[in-house]
Amino acid sequence: MSPDLKDRAMTAVLSAYQSLVLSLLRAISGLLLLQHGTLKLLDFPAAHPPAVVFGNLMWFSGVIELVCGVLITLGLFTRPAAFLASGFTAVAYFMVHAPRSFYPILNGGELTVLYSFVFFYLVFAGPGPISLDAKLRGK
Repeated sequence: MSPDLKDRAMTAVLSAYQSLVLSLLRAISGLLLLQHGTLKLLDFPAAHPPAVVFGNLMWFSGVIELVCGVLITLGLFTRPAAFLASGFTAVAYFMVHAPRSFYPILNGGELTVLYSFVFFYLVFAGPGPISLDAKLRGK
């Protein structure tokens, strides 16, 4: 088998799973965001959660993380939730990390940047086939 034929065969096999992997990326990313919200608002899973006061900036970020995390995990209203989460994480990067250093590896913000771009991708890619959005559309 020629290298070009092998490449096309591998691409065909991998492409068959592309939409399922999109659903997996969405669900895992949502769960990872959700844990930030549960830590801030529900004191779970940490023994020493951050001090969050109702109505302060940390409380609002916890609400966004909790709500968007649940919606993205379930694949419900995925595009608007991902849009909000992408903007939220971008703002968090520039407020918290960027003042420390220009470079994300030095300012501890590489995860925040990655979150922002994954959620930005989900705005355009959608939730994938394993989602409540797909179920509601009858797919």
